[in-house]
Amino acid sequence: MARGAAARRWTSADVPGQRGRTAVITGANSGIGFEAARVLARRGATVVLACRNPDRAAEARRRIAAAAPGARVVTQRLDLASLASVRGAAEALRADHPRIDLLINNAGGLRLRHGVTEDGFEETLAVNHLGPFALTGLLLDRLLTTPGSRVVTVSSIGHRHGRMDFADLGFERGYRAMPAYFRAKLANLMFTYELQRRLTAAGAGTIAVAAHPGNAATEFTRDFPAPVRALMSPRLGLLNSWLVQSPRMGALSTLRAATDPDAEGGAYFGPPGPAQFTGHPERVESSRRSHDAQAQRRLWRESERLTGVTYPVGA
Repeated sequence: MARGAAARRWTSADVPGQRGRTAVITGANSGIGFEAARVLARRGATVVLACRNPDRAAEARRRIAAAAPGARVVTQRLDLASLASVRGAAEALRADHPRIDLLINNAGGLRLRHGVTEDGFEETLAVNHLGPFALTGLLLDRLLTTPGSRVVTVSSIGHRHGRMDFADLGFERGYRAMPAYFRAKLANLMFTYELQRRLTAAGAGTIAVAAHPGNAATEFTRDFPAPVRALMSPRLGLLNSWLVQSPRMGALSTLRAATDPDAEGGAYFGPPGPAQFTGHPERVESSRRSHDAQAQRRLWRESERLTGVTYPVGA
């Protein structure tokens, strides 16, 4: 990427026209997913809000329709903590959308206490990684036949603190919320890089790209202690503007990963600077651990084993 292009502030005005394109966005009823959906709808895309709560998805659809009259926005129930829901949603999406241009794996979350899904997975890993892994694999053939398609996976600056322990992926030996979340966000990047390697080896036109929103004031912190919620509140204005940005600003990294014509497979976008808390998105670097090719392949194999989903692009 040219120096001048990287230095210029990238905004939603840089999103090219999306007419004729279909974007599936998980967790799009609020936060950065909602903001990305709103912009893509205004640019002419057919946007699918793939969300766990149908009522909240319907309300988000109404809000986007009001902001973008004439936009085509539909909803799809999807609970990433349930492989049955993931498979059902993928089947419905395949039936309704013969082409998918963008799959944005945005939904995520953190469980403060240890929980296990109906499939026996630790909840934070399931929602942030295993569910998106399964959904992407089940929809990938729709992307592979769509020119210019992309898989965008939203990670976090917290991935830099993440560590893989393949002997205890689900923290059965002692759950700690933040390490579990950091591990899941590290998995997002390792998944992106391994998927891109496989796509390149297959000669596919689809690319895999990652993004992170910096510190965005979203519902993510709703279960955090009161002092943390207060620090992350946009109501503090200039007092914490260096630390927190709006969901609209946080969504720019996702939008750039999804639509920048110059984005390359395996790229990672987020706010700039050493901390990467706030700012207009640029191409940024991820941790050394995220680039461990052996660990990427091992995570892929383990994800296939756990989910039962294999991909139409080989090793």
